[in-house]
Amino acid sequence: MKDTSLTKKHISLGAKMVPFAGYNMPVQYEGINTEHATVRNGVGVFDVSHMGEFIFKGEKALDLIQRVTSNDVSKLYDGKIQYSCLPNEDGGIVDDLLVYRLNEQAYMVVVNASNIEKDWNWFSKYNTEGVEVHNISEKTSLLAIQGPKAAEALQSLTDIDLGSMEYYTFSKGKFAGVDNVLVSATGYTGAGGFEIYFDNEHAEKIWDAIFEAGKEFNIKPIGLGARDTLRLEMGFCLYGNDIDDTTSPIEAGLGWITKFTKEFTNSAALLAQKEAGVKNRLVGFEMIDRGIARHDYQIADAEGNVIGRVTSGTQSPSLQKAIGMGYVSKAFAKEGTEVYILIRNNKLKAKVVKFPFVK
Repeated sequence: MKDTSLTKKHISLGAKMVPFAGYNMPVQYEGINTEHATVRNGVGVFDVSHMGEFIFKGEKALDLIQRVTSNDVSKLYDGKIQYSCLPNEDGGIVDDLLVYRLNEQAYMVVVNASNIEKDWNWFSKYNTEGVEVHNISEKTSLLAIQGPKAAEALQSLTDIDLGSMEYYTFSKGKFAGVDNVLVSATGYTGAGGFEIYFDNEHAEKIWDAIFEAGKEFNIKPIGLGARDTLRLEMGFCLYGNDIDDTTSPIEAGLGWITKFTKEFTNSAALLAQKEAGVKNRLVGFEMIDRGIARHDYQIADAEGNVIGRVTSGTQSPSLQKAIGMGYVSKAFAKEGTEVYILIRNNKLKAKVVKFPFVK
């Protein structure tokens, strides 16, 4: 199992550590509900250095990324970021990812930790024009500082005007005395904030500086447990749960990142699917009866006929009610539709709701 540059720091802070995507990661410090509230209402810091980063360089860099991702990379400008996915040849998704345009001939792609090797092989398979690609995952640290107080807490550490940064843009500059730090107005919590990329050697210095600067804002370290409850409240997909090699981006409600203004892997089949309509849709639901829906529980209609399956579920700390996501037959996907979650031979009532759960 791999460590990040901050693993010892997490252990010294009393974090409960778990294996995740081949890394030894903090799942919680004080407790998921407390950490969740810290991010929703204040500011918290996640170590997400397990994520993968690839650099693409050269005249054909744009062409390669355009051919294998679903979104239209040509719309990016320097300093702009795009959410996208890698469709496979069978209608499913290799991974979901972020594309950063560094300049006209240089891009950074950020991929899920569990898919680093898989995605590297996928890009390599399609790299027929000799694009220069570097896997910088092992030497790159990534912190996500999330919450409504993030800009205030971090501003003293950098000359970059954090408060004026637009969502899904980034800037490079000096941060906590370290040069060439990439500060990105992105995150996976829906609470606002930033993600900061830098070389591993600076990890402890930057971590300590962030906690010193954020002390007056009651900044706290946050584990992967709260990261999951925060993203679920926003209806953000988690690869391996809500999307995978068998789920189509159209079924998953990711039509907005699937642009048919260009050709990409399996684009003709996905366009045909969009035009014909899909049989199943990814929906959000709130439990009416008492119980928590878990990954792979069956979803049924009033008669008990199975109409789908749960992909993610939890007790929402913000709403104090059980919520979840899952695929259901299209006829049951409309907001307000009553469905039933099959939990240990019990049929528990739920209703379909619109994303995000927390407005």
